[in-house]
Amino acid sequence: MGRIESALRGAGFATANIDYPSQSQSIEVSALQAVPQGLADCRAAGAHTIHFTTHSMGGLVLRYYLSGHEIPELGRAVMLGPPNQGSEVADALAGTTIYDRVNGPAGGQLVTGPEGMPARLGPVDFPLGIIAGTEQTAIDSVMATRIDGANDGKVGVERAKVQGMADFLVLPVNHTFMVNNDVVIGQTLHFLRHGLFLHEVP
Repeated sequence: MGRIESALRGAGFATANIDYPSQSQSIEVSALQAVPQGLADCRAAGAHTIHFTTHSMGGLVLRYYLSGHEIPELGRAVMLGPPNQGSEVADALAGTTIYDRVNGPAGGQLVTGPEGMPARLGPVDFPLGIIAGTEQTAIDSVMATRIDGANDGKVGVERAKVQGMADFLVLPVNHTFMVNNDVVIGQTLHFLRHGLFLHEVP
């Protein structure tokens, strides 16, 4: 998220870039650690409105936190490649040694069934823009065969959506590297400023 953070700072935003050990703890634990830390940093900087930009599982971390906590200063949020309805990759591989070793306990929570974290979270009620990708790396292409429809190698375009979102944009970017893409960064800034993405006119 470093390039996005730099762009946000360059655009006049104060930032708090919070990392968390997603490979070793659950979504719930990450939410209760990372979000309060970010809020504390923003409040210490004097922020009156707090926006969020998340990547991948970070979208579920934010949604879980907001399901039980209110953020009075909450502004807008942009989610990049979020598995808001889970991922078929988790359906296929959760419980296998390699998948569990790489993704930790949170990886198993990404399944698409009723036991998964996404199914337990309701619609969003804050201004949310979502960017989904349609490109895969050579490594991702193996996983992509398990995903229905267009996807970014890990998350299907349709599964990135969530009820209540304000805007949705599909770009030819890969899941892992979309955070470094200039168009993604520009669209993120546009949504945080205006509450919608800049869609091309047909």
